[in-house]
Amino acid sequence: MRVLVVDDDFMVSRVHRAMVEQTPGFTVVGEARTGAEALTAVRELRPELVLLDIYLPDMSGLDVLRELRGSSDDAKTGVDVLVVTAARDVETVRGAQLSGVAHYIIKPFEGRTLRERLLTYAHRRRELARLAASGEAGQAEVDRVFGATPESEAPRPAPTTQQGRVALPKGLTGQTAALVRRTLENATGDLSSTECAERSGLSRVSARRYLEHFVTTGTAEVSLRYGTTGRPERRFRAAGTKPPRSGPT
Repeated sequence: MRVLVVDDDFMVSRVHRAMVEQTPGFTVVGEARTGAEALTAVRELRPELVLLDIYLPDMSGLDVLRELRGSSDDAKTGVDVLVVTAARDVETVRGAQLSGVAHYIIKPFEGRTLRERLLTYAHRRRELARLAASGEAGQAEVDRVFGATPESEAPRPAPTTQQGRVALPKGLTGQTAALVRRTLENATGDLSSTECAERSGLSRVSARRYLEHFVTTGTAEVSLRYGTTGRPERRFRAAGTKPPRSGPT
């Protein structure tokens, strides 16, 4: 499937491009840095899917969505959109949902997250194509297209202790968790897993396990720091603390 990547940050765009092209069945046909470039690229390149950032220099990604959905040009209105952005306010998420996006991914994220969303999108496209050939659909087929989850397969809440706290995964201890939490809370900014390990006296692997657990339970937040080469570095901070400001991406 043909994909257009829209992001004003050149490095982020290239990272997303690599993630897409590593996913079977997808190829990137172009990149755009602004909303105007995105609209032109959709018209000229005719992608099937757009990876769209919300923070663009000339207009909001939501404005781009409205242009795509409001145009009478079939080459535009036929394109699907997957939002990939740092915007996490509910108003933006709701606006994207109302515009019919395929999904909404909040930066930073693991590469597997985008891969899973792309493969889910491809599956739904195949289901829809199969239904188009048959001419009509039953409820089960429609549910598959829209991604409805049967109650028996719905995610279950994380296990808790008798005191109502989230239980630690196997291999993690309360004492060490408290140590890592204090290290994170006492930091003046964010920390990498290596920095957290050095300050707490743990191995980097152990510190990383606790930090990732805190992210899962909402005790900590994570952001990505992009360097000139290699994978972006994951930076952790206590939940609710202000992240370092480097401009919207």
